[in-house]
Amino acid sequence: MSRAVDEWIGKTDDTPPPPRVRLRIFDAHGGRCYLSGRKIMPGDQWDLDHKLALCNGGENRESNLAPVLRTEHRKKTAHDVKLRAKADRVRKKHLGIWKPKAVMPGSRASKWKKPLHGPAQRRDQEK
Repeated sequence: MSRAVDEWIGKTDDTPPPPRVRLRIFDAHGGRCYLSGRKIMPGDQWDLDHKLALCNGGENRESNLAPVLRTEHRKKTAHDVKLRAKADRVRKKHLGIWKPKAVMPGSRASKWKKPLHGPAQRRDQEK
């Protein structure tokens, strides 16, 4: 008898998969950690991880979930968050929303200018 639904899809991004789906995903991956390839033993702590993180455009569905050991999961999550933050910073920079925190000394944004001959002077006190 085949299933009525091909795969489980969460109603929201926060919807956890039910135990029967967790077991089905675990069996589909042969009981191995998706990241390290290590066999998950009965005493090991493991989670279901999104192969493509939700914050990076992944979906909360069975085909995007895989069993991972908790230590490996934490490393991957930190890496995913780092990538998302970098993408957000680059996007803000290109849209002109983000401004550099420090002014490069001697640049036109600096309050001071240094002529080729003579002492440094404030830009607002130009001749």
